[in-house]
Amino acid sequence: MIRFIGGILAAGALALSGCAATGTEMQASFDGSAPEGSPVALNGALSIADGRLVGEHGDPVTLRGMSLFWSQWGPQYYSRETVDWLVDDWKVTAIRASIAAEGQDSALNHFDREIAKASTVIEAAAANGIYVVLDWHAHRNHPEEAERFLTEIARRYGDLPNLIYEPFNEPLRDNVDWSRDVKPYHERMVAAIRAIDPDNVIILGTPSWSQDVDIAAQDPVEGENLGYTLHYYAGTHKEKLRAKGDAAIGAGLALMITEFGLVNADGDGPLDMESSQSWWDWAEANGISWMNWSISDRDESSAALKPGTPPAGWRAEDLTESGTILRSRLRATAGFAEE
Repeated sequence: MIRFIGGILAAGALALSGCAATGTEMQASFDGSAPEGSPVALNGALSIADGRLVGEHGDPVTLRGMSLFWSQWGPQYYSRETVDWLVDDWKVTAIRASIAAEGQDSALNHFDREIAKASTVIEAAAANGIYVVLDWHAHRNHPEEAERFLTEIARRYGDLPNLIYEPFNEPLRDNVDWSRDVKPYHERMVAAIRAIDPDNVIILGTPSWSQDVDIAAQDPVEGENLGYTLHYYAGTHKEKLRAKGDAAIGAGLALMITEFGLVNADGDGPLDMESSQSWWDWAEANGISWMNWSISDRDESSAALKPGTPPAGWRAEDLTESGTILRSRLRATAGFAEE
């Protein structure tokens, strides 16, 4: 494993900054131990056993954190400063890097630029001792580009204990079939990643915007340390979608909520706190990790930050209603009083 000292680099080593290190530089820079008391120090490399996410000693692990917004539209938050702030002030145990894979201004056409953003977040998460979900944030199938990106990440960071892969954010619903279209894609990505990184957890998306986990449970991808993501937006998705999650859990799948909102499925509209509480209760009862959408200053109610908010140092007046609630809940679940 790549080594680090108490969350900071050894004297004379390459500093972690907005300029990402290469995989070789990373191995030369870190000494190996996560910061004392951090999630990675406590749990080590994660795996999946008996339908649950577990740490290296076999104990169940539930991660709670935030997802960054599409990387081409929120690049200022793909920074060491943002990750540090979310760890120190919001008490996240995981962060999701949503690397854009749709449109011209995305990783499809700007590979090196988006690799650099992913690298910055992965390295910052490693230095802080939290887990990081590397999300290939696509709605459509781009197998060649996805494989190139994911295997480059695996070559650079596959030895880190805190890395989790999400190879397909939200496959669409119309004319998309799990067994015909999405499962073969995942089999290709899993094989490519496993050729380099044999054991870090991989979280798989399903059709209907990663909601068809019950269908995937009838024909799962073969392999070790494979879980499935379930996405929801509380204003739109309620008991019916939780029932699909229950069916998947009952069939033995390990679930992770890598994206959810307190609002409607379009990312906007009023906060539905009754439904949100039902979802939180369900996730906690089942030990399901979650990451909220999103750290963004976009003018929509799912954004945690108000327009123009800087990458770190946020004050109460910088947070939206959603951001205020998420910060409070993250701090509470980590055992910290409100400030």
